[in-house]
Amino acid sequence: MMREVEKSDLLVVPLKPANKAAKAAAERVEGSGRTEGNAGRQSTVRTQSREAVSQAQNRIREAITRNKREKLTALLHHVTVDVMRAAFLNLKRDAAPGVDRMTWAEYEIGLEDRLCDLHGRVHGGRYRALPSRRKFIPKPDGRQRPLGIAALEDKIVQAAVVFILTPIYEAEFLGFSYGFRPGRSQHNALDALAYGIKARKVCWILDADIRSFYDTISHEWMIRFVEHRIGDRRVVRLIQKWLKAGVLEDGQRIATTEGTPQGAVASPLLANIYLHYVYDLWAQQWRGRECTGDMMMVRYADDTVVGFQHRQDAERFLAALRDRLAQFHLGLHPDKTRLLEFGKFASERRSARGEGKPETFDFLGFTHYCGQKLHGKGFQLGRKTQGKRMRAKLKGIKETLKKHDDAPLDEQGRWLGAVMRGYFAYFAVPNNLRSLYAFRYRIVALWFRARKRRSQRSRVTWERMRAHADQYLPTVRVLHPWPEERFRVKYSL
Repeated sequence: MMREVEKSDLLVVPLKPANKAAKAAAERVEGSGRTEGNAGRQSTVRTQSREAVSQAQNRIREAITRNKREKLTALLHHVTVDVMRAAFLNLKRDAAPGVDRMTWAEYEIGLEDRLCDLHGRVHGGRYRALPSRRKFIPKPDGRQRPLGIAALEDKIVQAAVVFILTPIYEAEFLGFSYGFRPGRSQHNALDALAYGIKARKVCWILDADIRSFYDTISHEWMIRFVEHRIGDRRVVRLIQKWLKAGVLEDGQRIATTEGTPQGAVASPLLANIYLHYVYDLWAQQWRGRECTGDMMMVRYADDTVVGFQHRQDAERFLAALRDRLAQFHLGLHPDKTRLLEFGKFASERRSARGEGKPETFDFLGFTHYCGQKLHGKGFQLGRKTQGKRMRAKLKGIKETLKKHDDAPLDEQGRWLGAVMRGYFAYFAVPNNLRSLYAFRYRIVALWFRARKRRSQRSRVTWERMRAHADQYLPTVRVLHPWPEERFRVKYSL
């Protein structure tokens, strides 16, 4: 109830071992009539499908090892019915349907026949990508983000191809790229940033954001980048079909000459491929050839944070980055790209010049600021929940409570408890307790007002409401280790 080439534009870097593919989703809950039989059959099918994906990826890794720099010309045959089944089982069951109006549950009926037919169309060249259904979702800053919801069969084919391409590009991508990669999360990127600011000589931070990245990706450059590594024309044609499928908005089909639908299954991998060639390899080379001091980088999708020892390096990098992006039809967001003094000595240097506290910057939902350890003994990177993220979450909770004023108290409590546990699972990091306490207090206050609205004679007091909150809502506590500790463990430093 209350429930994103030319050879002269490319740079060569050493290969690194690929990460493991992400695990498939949890098993579907079966009805009580034939629980054991259905569960066993579903589990067996799921296991066989996962094994098929694993075997295909292992064969591709072997081919990469044998031919590290040659194009891979035979890939589509790895997209088998078993791989397609794994792709289907890995999709979200409750995801919104595309223009075909087909849901996951409906497609599951007669699944094997459907997958065999889809497999035949893909390999026979008869598969046609449908336009994505355009949907707008609100952003924390009040604007709207356009999403492209693909048809179900397009999701299946995209996911199957992503399974096949992932080991190829995981052997190519660089270590400071974290977005939408197997075995890497937002907290891994946050940990790397925190460790880099503390361990490296970082005195200046460049907080850069590419403006409308997913909407401005050049189709021509995208295909040229893909063809640098992929020589199977059938796979390249599939990607071209997805890029040119267009979108359906207000009943009208709109052709797309640039961009990739944000929300499509293949978009994260395509976005990483694009930025790998446009930004990552170039930035790695710039650091080795142009930088005069220390420099560190962390990128998550189209958001990147770069730390510098010297301001002159930061300013030269920013100017060169603008020129580099412009060559590939991209640009930096003027309001979200900033160069600021930050790090261990920022506070005392600014104080000596008679300036205020160091500026803060936002990254992956957290506001980063220059703090101090207990008793003022040294620099400590501080992180707190980004204000607009908290406000947006509270606004959504408030609207949901208004729609379900008449729901029983225990049902509201269980729902709020689940929402808060998910929120804490991400934001409960060291040094963020004050924000978490504020969030919990606001939740209780919203719940209290919702109960009071039910009746003018409501006898619910604040004390009783706090007792209900203690019964259903989680307590505030830190759930994540210090970022430097987790980073050292992950990379055995």
